[in-house]
Amino acid sequence: MTGQQAYWFVAKTRHGAELGVRDRLTRLGVESFVPTRTRRASRGRKMVEEPLLTCFVFMRAKKQEALSLIHDYGLNADLVNDCATHQLMFVPDKSMEDFRRVLEASIEEGGLVDKPLAVGERVRVIQGVLKGVEGNVLELQGRIYVVVGLLNCLYARARVPRAWLERV
Repeated sequence: MTGQQAYWFVAKTRHGAELGVRDRLTRLGVESFVPTRTRRASRGRKMVEEPLLTCFVFMRAKKQEALSLIHDYGLNADLVNDCATHQLMFVPDKSMEDFRRVLEASIEEGGLVDKPLAVGERVRVIQGVLKGVEGNVLELQGRIYVVVGLLNCLYARARVPRAWLERV
């Protein structure tokens, strides 16, 4: 990790503070990401945004900027260390882009089944809004999904026609 390149750092927040930290980072001009979904509030007609991952915010910054944001700006967050390397945990740009695109996608189109793929096989999407995303094949209730992992512990899936997948 070089100090001059921006990375996606993982920050741990207290429960319920994810969206506030994300909004504060946005006001400071820092690109950030919290996987969310919108649902109808239990009472009334209001739609509310809720995090899919509790206690985590991803922010894209240079190493010194990330440390400065935590310490100098008083964010309610701490950067997460990788247990194996004892270095700050970060996510490569390609992995974060694929993860975000899969979370945002909802593909319902069908396609011809012209090549057999084994469940768990590494694939690349070659058509549609997810073109270029790499992940693994999952078959669930007769439907095919591409699954993208982040940090070997967070996973997102999107339904994709089998014909749109190629082996990597």
